[in-house]
Amino acid sequence: MPIRHIALALLVAAVWGFNFVVIKVGLRDFPPILFSCLRFALAATPLLVLGFAGGPPVAWRYVLGIGMMLGVVKFSLLFVGMDMGMPAGLSSLLLQAQAFFTVLFAAVAMGDRPGPRQLSGMALAFGGIAVIGTDLTGAGTGSLAALALVIAAAAAWGVSNIMMKRAAAPDLLRLMLWVSLVPPLPLLALSLTVEGPQRVGDALAGLSWLGLGCLAYIAVLATLFGFAAWGFLLRHHPASLVAPFTLLVPVFGMSSGALLLGETVSATKMAGAALIMLGLAVTVLRPPRLLTRRATP
Repeated sequence: MPIRHIALALLVAAVWGFNFVVIKVGLRDFPPILFSCLRFALAATPLLVLGFAGGPPVAWRYVLGIGMMLGVVKFSLLFVGMDMGMPAGLSSLLLQAQAFFTVLFAAVAMGDRPGPRQLSGMALAFGGIAVIGTDLTGAGTGSLAALALVIAAAAAWGVSNIMMKRAAAPDLLRLMLWVSLVPPLPLLALSLTVEGPQRVGDALAGLSWLGLGCLAYIAVLATLFGFAAWGFLLRHHPASLVAPFTLLVPVFGMSSGALLLGETVSATKMAGAALIMLGLAVTVLRPPRLLTRRATP
């Protein structure tokens, strides 16, 4: 992989990791479901400006399915969990459990049986989540509920990954633009129902520049730039070479959360985080010996 492509992959990982800090700050101005609604409304704006040129790159059932599962379910759960108190850095790590849920759902839906390495990685990671859960037990039911919501968001992401795999979109950015059209109206209806018209109205009437900046970051940089750059890398390199860079997302997320938000991590949470990172590494990274064998004619 050329140096400039490595730099791009590192930049995407940094943008996605820092995104969790931005979400945490943005939740000070917006109710969580409304925040997610506005994020997708802004992300879909380029498609509206372009006049829906060319139509979606995949069948409509995939656009609607991914839009509902990724946009409505996953991000509502994530934003509400973070609004309930889940730290930005820890959320960036726990959300990576999507890799393990994807393996599990692929086994059920597509018959892709996980190998010993994948099973070992899942066991390590879910053991790490259990360790973090025991550390949160003394913090009250709210903390455990927030943890459960972020894990559920990871599971929803796993379902959407299966849909995206089946859709096999040739252009990831174009797919995300079309997918972004789906969530705003359902999320607005959900926000008005759950968060209430008064809270929604107050948030929109009291918009600050910081809140607008957070909204622009998660819509333009984390969504449009992130998926455009990631799709570019996947078109030019094997997924096995690009995917390991996602391991850096929680590294950037936890470090930026500590530096900018003053988030602290207990020894127990650090142990759980280490198990999750080890599980991710075992699942995502291929042993050098296997790479050598495959490269040998």
